[in-house]
Amino acid sequence: MSQSNKIHTMVLSALLIAVGILIPIISPIKVILEPMSFTLASHVAIMIAMFVSPFVAVATTCGTTLGFLLYGFPMPVVLRAFSHVVWAFAGAYYLKKHPETLNNVWKSLLYMLGVALLHGIFEVAIVLPIYVGDPTVDFMYMVMGLVGVGTIVHSCVDMVLSIAVWKVLIKNRSIAAVANVKEADLKFGKEKALQTTSKA
Repeated sequence: MSQSNKIHTMVLSALLIAVGILIPIISPIKVILEPMSFTLASHVAIMIAMFVSPFVAVATTCGTTLGFLLYGFPMPVVLRAFSHVVWAFAGAYYLKKHPETLNNVWKSLLYMLGVALLHGIFEVAIVLPIYVGDPTVDFMYMVMGLVGVGTIVHSCVDMVLSIAVWKVLIKNRSIAAVANVKEADLKFGKEKALQTTSKA
């Protein structure tokens, strides 16, 4: 990677960290279902970082986690933010090996569900010690329902938003130069094949 691209990567990481910290703080679209809260687009910065590279994904996740800690968020929120390192790295690494994923609707859906499942599993793992054994807690509702299923749905919604934003951002040559995913032109398999044939 050239020195110019390294600088672009660092700047892009810093911007994504800033956005990732700001969205949960200033977003007016929040759904609060005690003990959980869901903020629309709160994962978008991390998911966009996944489209760039594993390094940017991990840097953005660690940066946002530190931001939440310094801002004074409750420790369960900070720990949940830190757990994002796992699915962010896994998702980014997969895209590094399969950068064409976002060019196909079915591959994108499977990718989105895979990331969402990892996301949900690790969010549940983080809150499990807090609620397990507490007689005042409806375990299935709070942990498996709100945290597990809720996180999976939230992750899928944010992934759709992230892909839509990425389709705009990738038009910037500086971003495209450092990104693993250089296009997001969702097509169904047959439609893509027909398009390729017509170009030949």
